[in-house]
Amino acid sequence: MLMHQGIGLGAFNALSRRGATHALYECCASLTWAQSVAAGRPYASYSELFARADAALFSLGDAEIAEALDCHPVVGRRRGSTASRLEQCSLWDEDEALMTAITAAAAAYEERFGYRYLWCPQGRGPGELLTDLHHRLAHEPEAERKACTEELAKITRTRLERMLGPEDGFPLY
Repeated sequence: MLMHQGIGLGAFNALSRRGATHALYECCASLTWAQSVAAGRPYASYSELFARADAALFSLGDAEIAEALDCHPVVGRRRGSTASRLEQCSLWDEDEALMTAITAAAAAYEERFGYRYLWCPQGRGPGELLTDLHHRLAHEPEAERKACTEELAKITRTRLERMLGPEDGFPLY
């Protein structure tokens, strides 16, 4: 859970450099990335911040990507994890065979590539997760690093949006 939620772009721009780095680190656990994005302030728009965030993320080296991935749960291993969406769909109780297959495929993925499988679950279900795992296991290492980084970028964008809140602000009640 993010500590900084719905703070808006103005408040984000007004944070101290250390405060902005901390808020960004909650979105993606790479200190290099968080410092780079914080250094680009002030941002005139959400799209400007998102463009800088994406550029900084895609410029990270393997060590920084690994650092960020280490903070994500192993898919299928932790009941109720956000990554596997178990809590929302009660899948573990309904289809233990599917969960066993997901857990085994995630372990094979980590063994093949040397880092955790990462998947942005937004709008996708467990069957799609298993299909994606099998598809990505066939990737060459360079193609898979790109696919993994793209998933990390999706998750990071979702967290940035949650940190900032709606671009037009929250309605007054």
